[in-house]
Amino acid sequence: MRTNLHHLLEHRAASHGEAPAVTYRNVTLSYAELWQLVCEVAAKLAALGLERDQRVAIFLDKRLETVAAIFGTSAASGVFVPINPLLRPHQVAHILADCEPRFLITSPERLELLRDALNGNGSVAHVLVVDGGAEAGAPRTAGPIVHGWPQSSSDPAPKRCGAIDLDMAAIFYTSGSTGKPKGVVVSHRNLLVGAESVSQYLENTSDDVILAALPLSFDAGFSQLTTAFSVGAHVVLMNYLLPGDVVRLCARHRVTGLTCVPPLWIQIADHAWPAEAARSMRYFANTGGKMPKPVLDKLRSHFPAAKPFLMYGLTEAFRSTYLDPAEIDRRPGSVGKAIPNAEILVVRPDGTRCAPGEEGELVHRGALVAMGYWKDPERTAARFRSAPGSDASWRTPEIAVWSGDTVVADEEGFLYFVGRKDEMIKTSGYRVSPTEIEEEAYATGMVRDAVALGMDDAKLGQRILLVASPAGSNGLDQTELISVMKRRMPFYMVPSAIVVRNEIPRSPNGKFDRAMLRKELASWPSDQP
Repeated sequence: MRTNLHHLLEHRAASHGEAPAVTYRNVTLSYAELWQLVCEVAAKLAALGLERDQRVAIFLDKRLETVAAIFGTSAASGVFVPINPLLRPHQVAHILADCEPRFLITSPERLELLRDALNGNGSVAHVLVVDGGAEAGAPRTAGPIVHGWPQSSSDPAPKRCGAIDLDMAAIFYTSGSTGKPKGVVVSHRNLLVGAESVSQYLENTSDDVILAALPLSFDAGFSQLTTAFSVGAHVVLMNYLLPGDVVRLCARHRVTGLTCVPPLWIQIADHAWPAEAARSMRYFANTGGKMPKPVLDKLRSHFPAAKPFLMYGLTEAFRSTYLDPAEIDRRPGSVGKAIPNAEILVVRPDGTRCAPGEEGELVHRGALVAMGYWKDPERTAARFRSAPGSDASWRTPEIAVWSGDTVVADEEGFLYFVGRKDEMIKTSGYRVSPTEIEEEAYATGMVRDAVALGMDDAKLGQRILLVASPAGSNGLDQTELISVMKRRMPFYMVPSAIVVRNEIPRSPNGKFDRAMLRKELASWPSDQP
């Protein structure tokens, strides 16, 4: 029976131990070999005194040891906290101070970067260092004790895990686009049900080879591990550098499944895909924002035999919806319907159901709803609230995630994303979705990346600023872009100004960093052309 995260590997190692589980660079571990490594990490953590529910922070790039650290923490009854390897030391310091881990697993180079943060952190008692960067038990002049990576053991099997499926399994920190990162606490049940649900509609099998291109600290990136391990598929780890790296690895490993966020898909779609790189692709999936139709069209031409899955999800509830590939052409712009074992409601502020065509807030109910925000009861109470209709006097209230996202459902129940409440632009008396403006910019074929922002304006309430990067090497004609968009959009939706950037900043999870752009452009004059 699978009740804890590590059971995904334990059971597969027992039934199909010789099958390939994970590849990094030129090394592939079978399920039996990966489980052996997981057990060694668990035994090491237990020997050093890790107790149930204590946190283990993991600050590494994607590699075999990262996977072993995650699942080894589960096997030792701990709570793993994956930290994006792109974060700066002060950002990591915030996460360490917030979740108060007992252990940190990292590399020698990253440990050196965190020296000041660790010296000022009273919670981290032990650091495990990969790559032979420390002698076991080596003392430091200040801060935690540093240990080497666990060595092979003749009997590495960990003690029986005391956690149950409703216990904490992990804390995922959001990218902090609206302030300092907040930790979303997920249970073992959340992760296991999520793996089963996603692998079901993606139709994953043990024959799949999945390229893990997104950060493992991002719930969608971590999902590449769990969905694969739940069916015995093979995961290829990559630390993304260039679009060509994705193409090369897809060709080398005959990748069958690839999930990315829109900014990454935009780069990948513009790259040449030789037949040997695209031939094996069975599906490609998008999450983390709406995929521009021109990009989707390019990807479909690259992978003519592959099924496209357009998904919508929340860190607070893993995944929420997907659009059946058979509906792609019939329902452009839709994010689909609820994934298996979830129900998605569209409700008014008072919790009553919206009618078809009526905008409302998306509410997610079911086994994927996370436990809350770590040490933040106020924000937890605001986001995790009683599910509509669960207030019967005979039962305890059911908790659902109130997403803060505005959606609309058609007559057949297919959902369409309108925008986030805190991103909606209010201009000239209208409420405007930045996503819709960005889609129109992409449709011109003149831009590669686009982000629409609402900037404060005394007359309009907010004026619309479009930050865009040119699609080609000849630059971007701002006047021409405005002119084309005027022909395609109502006047109130047309940007008042275009800011041209060769590159638009992204958060560590690969999404466009709207908060940084808004801060940088706060004083942008309203009379710019």
